[in-house]
Amino acid sequence: MGWFVTFEGPEGSGKSTQIGLLRQALAERGVSACFTREPGGTPIGEQIRALLHDERNSAMVPEAEILLYSASRAQHVAEVIRPALARGMLVVSDRFSEATLAYQGYGRGLDLDVLERITRFATGGLQPDLVIYLDLDVEVGLARKRADTQGEWNRMDQQSLDFYRRVRAGYLRLAQQRADHWLLVDAALPIPAIHATIVNEIMALLDGAAGGAIRTDGNPTPGTT
Repeated sequence: MGWFVTFEGPEGSGKSTQIGLLRQALAERGVSACFTREPGGTPIGEQIRALLHDERNSAMVPEAEILLYSASRAQHVAEVIRPALARGMLVVSDRFSEATLAYQGYGRGLDLDVLERITRFATGGLQPDLVIYLDLDVEVGLARKRADTQGEWNRMDQQSLDFYRRVRAGYLRLAQQRADHWLLVDAALPIPAIHATIVNEIMALLDGAAGGAIRTDGNPTPGTT
């Protein structure tokens, strides 16, 4: 089996930048990795992503939102993540189940126990080996995102400031509760410093793979982005 690493963070925290740098670093080291994202990662998931992000769907209720995210995740796990792990690959996902607890749980106010049960059903109990959480002040992150004219701006970016504050508080609570497999990184630090921290953590994870579970064949697999 391979290793499963996920990136989490509030809006504008720099996940996409760090994932791109990590992809390059792993390729240079000959680590075969599958890079993917949520919602999305599969043809079905990308269609669901479009529904979730479409600004015309502003009337979507939280219950519908969580079920759509979970449908995308179920397909993602079955079609992309588990097969890649079975091949002994490192899987890196831009968001996973922790985002559900942060956004739909702490942000929307849905029952956390219900969300946990839905998530277990969708994933078959799959959990990341490492969660990399990029933490950043909400207002700083939103300002970054607005300044990034190339960034994706969608329905989930149209929420209130209080919503994003609740999401961040939820992430920080999860990081405290699950400290054994969470890496909390200050996203206000310089990009190279953040990158070095992430690469060091992941290489330490791979070095601990018993029996060379992670393939290092010099032919990285990009996965779905």
